[in-house]
Amino acid sequence: MSHCGGPNPIEPRMKSHAMPKNIASLLIILFASHAAQAGIYTFTSLDAPGSTGTDVYGISGGNIVGQYNAGSSSYGFLYNGTTWTTLNDPSATNWTAANGISGGNIVGQYSDGSRYAHGYTYNGTTFTTLDDPLTGHAFFGAGTGAQGIDGSKVVGFYSDGSGATHGYVYNGTTFTALDDPSAGHAFTGAGTAAFGISGSNIVGYYNDATGLNNGFVYNGTSYTTLNDPLGLNGTQARGISGGNIVGEYNDAANKSHGFLYNGTSFTTIDDPLGVNGTTVTGISGNTLVGYYEDASGTTHGFRADATSTPEPASIIMLAGAGLVGLIARWSRKKGK
Repeated sequence: MSHCGGPNPIEPRMKSHAMPKNIASLLIILFASHAAQAGIYTFTSLDAPGSTGTDVYGISGGNIVGQYNAGSSSYGFLYNGTTWTTLNDPSATNWTAANGISGGNIVGQYSDGSRYAHGYTYNGTTFTTLDDPLTGHAFFGAGTGAQGIDGSKVVGFYSDGSGATHGYVYNGTTFTALDDPSAGHAFTGAGTAAFGISGSNIVGYYNDATGLNNGFVYNGTSYTTLNDPLGLNGTQARGISGGNIVGEYNDAANKSHGFLYNGTSFTTIDDPLGVNGTTVTGISGNTLVGYYEDASGTTHGFRADATSTPEPASIIMLAGAGLVGLIARWSRKKGK
């Protein structure tokens, strides 16, 4: 799915792969259920005024953040349900994106004059640059990205001097690297990326030694692979709130679909207007947010409000290191 340019320049490139034949001996067999969407959400499109493409990345209560395209540039935004406010880091020369929000605090990233990425925090008044001290600039777009926030903790990812990607958690004083033990660095940009945090739990995705994309949950001690059973071309975990995780998977045809995982079952989340795919990026209570791509290739943000509780449609046997398996997926770079 193509979408707004900018927010994740060091996000590993995604490409389709067939399921590896040798993973069965490495994985635990367990069960998880998959629920059909079955009209349990009401979808509302969100398009920034005057934009030529809008992506939504995060939600906290009634406030939503993301990025929109206008002319040759991209800008972050804050939408409170009534008013759209542009967010443009004063140090940005190419683009700004707002990726996560918690209360009155926003995190994101921007591109400088050399086209390197920098994370930032914004408290409603001041932008503060947030760069992991281990960041290197091995390629255009490399740098640090801030993706999620919960209270005083920020998660994201950075590229090191060799071009590998690492997740991090920042507690306001110290950066701690997050590297899934199953992650590989088969090509530039591959590694681990953290996207969401809720309490002590962090979600994101990693690339294994073959370049496949796999979701994960990290509880502060151990990493658990989290792959949607329908994600035959891979899974990303993008957001978390309490026991609920949201993200994106690619099906056998490499089309993207959003998902909600409640600790037991995966529910597919597809905006009815998302002819070319849907991604769910954030969750707050019973509201999901993300973006979809229409038939013309334009992206639109959305919010989806739950109207009922999904019922599991079937029980599917999964192979997974921890919660689930079916390790497969590597879609294309998000172009952000």
